[in-house]
Amino acid sequence: MALRLKREQDGHRLREQLRQFARHELAHVLVVALLVVVGVWGFIELAGDVLEGDTKAFDHWLLNALRSPEDSAWPLGPRWLAEIGRDITALGSSVVLALVTIAVIGFLLLQRKYGAMWFVVVSTIGGGLLSHLLKELFARERPAPVPFIWVSSPSFPSGHAMLSAVVYLALGILLARIEPRPLLKVYFLAVMMALTFLVGLSRVYLGVHYPTDVLAGWTVGLVWALLCWLAAWYLQRRGAVERDHG
Repeated sequence: MALRLKREQDGHRLREQLRQFARHELAHVLVVALLVVVGVWGFIELAGDVLEGDTKAFDHWLLNALRSPEDSAWPLGPRWLAEIGRDITALGSSVVLALVTIAVIGFLLLQRKYGAMWFVVVSTIGGGLLSHLLKELFARERPAPVPFIWVSSPSFPSGHAMLSAVVYLALGILLARIEPRPLLKVYFLAVMMALTFLVGLSRVYLGVHYPTDVLAGWTVGLVWALLCWLAAWYLQRRGAVERDHG
């Protein structure tokens, strides 16, 4: 009986220690660092499969499945759905992302959070440069041209998918870190994740990217956003970026 009671007490103590560790910020840092490693590994594996042509059958199958049977230059569904897709895909354009970034910078200026403001500037510019570098490195050709969207850059990874993840997720993570209210933290992250998903989905639906282009863009963008989270955590500990006041 005493042995059983001792085991129960030890089990309760262990569970309580695990709960305390899970609430500790260091646990979050370790989880984020692990996700970065997994994301980098996933991108390397995906890029290798693309270069070797292993994803070609899947890419063309899904791309063709979303084309109109009457006219393969247009996506499946009514023309108004294609217009919606084009409006959504614009949310990942350089102009829109720049405007969103400027708006967030203005918000941080009004809040006098100058460290966070410069962090946004550096993280978004760095993400844009990384996107350009990867596109030039892989230089994958685009799918067959579509008549209603003009594209000029290489296909892999998707710049819209990657930059929307870089900007929206990084901004969502940063805003969540400086916002003390849990509900708003969740709201910021949920909205940014939804925008990132819709932009990437629209690129495949419109026929301007292969599915693996978008998957790669999401992966690299997520890794960059998580690296920004780690950088923000480190800079907040040093006092260079403002903390929340919760």
